[in-house]
Amino acid sequence: MEFSQLLLVSQSPRRREMIAWLNLPVSIASANIAEYPEEAERPLDMTARLARAKAHTVTTSSNGVWVLAADTVVDLDNVPLGKPGDPAEARAMLRELRARSHAVHTTVTLYNPLTGQDIARYVTTEVTMRAYTDTEIEAYVLSNDPFDKAGAYAIQNTGFNPVARINRCYTNVVGLPMCAVNALLQEWDFFPAVNMPVRCRAHFDYSCPAMDAGIKL
Repeated sequence: MEFSQLLLVSQSPRRREMIAWLNLPVSIASANIAEYPEEAERPLDMTARLARAKAHTVTTSSNGVWVLAADTVVDLDNVPLGKPGDPAEARAMLRELRARSHAVHTTVTLYNPLTGQDIARYVTTEVTMRAYTDTEIEAYVLSNDPFDKAGAYAIQNTGFNPVARINRCYTNVVGLPMCAVNALLQEWDFFPAVNMPVRCRAHFDYSCPAMDAGIKL
């Protein structure tokens, strides 16, 4: 199948930066959907549902435009932590996560509006946070950085530097696992040239060990 353009459905500047690594014509759209778990919904299932919903908010009659969408959630003991709504919620999330391990799940969906076909992959990364102090939490919250990020933190924030170690994919924790994106594009016979950052190359190849078994939606 031929790709003439890719449409990324995301409001995240981090995802927009990473999608540029594909060296493809990429346009941007936003999806205005409620990002809350349904009753008794597991965190990973929540990401699958929301990634697909975001992708399907876009319709187009233009040939060759494919839609890519993703959803990321922080999973602490099977409880999903989304984006904090206010400073108090951000502080509470960061205290809950402090000096503990949790999972970060991202589902990525690639959708062809012309045929109605979509495929998806997910990646799970284990993250262990360092024992940062309440003073550090307060300074980070005052920076306003937590409020558009699942779990109220950015792994790439070198000032706060909240993460002690990760197991598996770094770009997944940033919000767009490039191993999964490439796997989806390959599945539909498209092979982009990707310039992966140094911190990701150890986790990346075309049989990426960071990538769990694909899921079909």
